Amino acid sequence: MDLSQNARFARGLALALPALLLGGAYISEYGFGLYPCEMCWWQRWPHFAAVGLALIAFIIPPARVWTALAALAILASGAIGLFHAGVEYGWWPGITSCAVVSGGGSGNALEDIMNTPLVRCDAPAWTLFGISLAGYNFLISTAGGLAVLGLLAKDRRA
Repeated sequence: MDLSQNARFARGLALALPALLLGGAYISEYGFGLYPCEMCWWQRWPHFAAVGLALIAFIIPPARVWTALAALAILASGAIGLFHAGVEYGWWPGITSCAVVSGGGSGNALEDIMNTPLVRCDAPAWTLFGISLAGYNFLISTAGGLAVLGLLAKDRRA
């Protein structure tokens, strides 16, 4: 079955959006030293799943189902981002207060432990216009996931 233009665009968006968000996360981590806390990692896992599901949509029918599942994974990341942003803004308590990033692997365990940065989940590492990275993940993932689902639904109504 050939996909409509909307379904093809939805499938491409379901692949591109989480891939770009993950790319941005890794650039901020390795390029700018903004190490992820535990809840930051929680937001990445659904994006990994969304990339995989979107790739499957290019290979295995029915593409619309795989694309919709990818959109739901993107929305899950957005929901986690909302929870994390709420913790950062003090709207509610977090499940965890901090996480650590593995050390440099120098071979000296004590040195690695001592040089490992402590990353707090309740304090944003970076903000722009008062919105943290978790807040931006919520906004972008929610809008993107809803856009994918909306594009898929648009064909159903026609």
